Amino acid sequence: MRELVRTNDLVLVSAIGALLDGANIHHLVLDQNMSIIEGSLGVLPRRILVHEDDHREARQILTEAGLGHELRSDE
Repeated sequence: MRELVRTNDLVLVSAIGALLDGANIHHLVLDQNMSIIEGSLGVLPRRILVHEDDHREARQILTEAGLGHELRSDE
């Protein structure tokens, strides 16, 4: 799995999830339940991961959707 996006914006997490679902790209959102620790402040970023084989396509989809600036650096 490779990290695609890291953000505190829950709306963005939802939008990216919808884009990836629409392209049938399985993804995983980590740190969703950290609100118990952080007190629901939204300060801990959520991480969206995709499988290595889907990483390039997922990056292209987000770039075409105007979200390229949200992508983690391609390591």
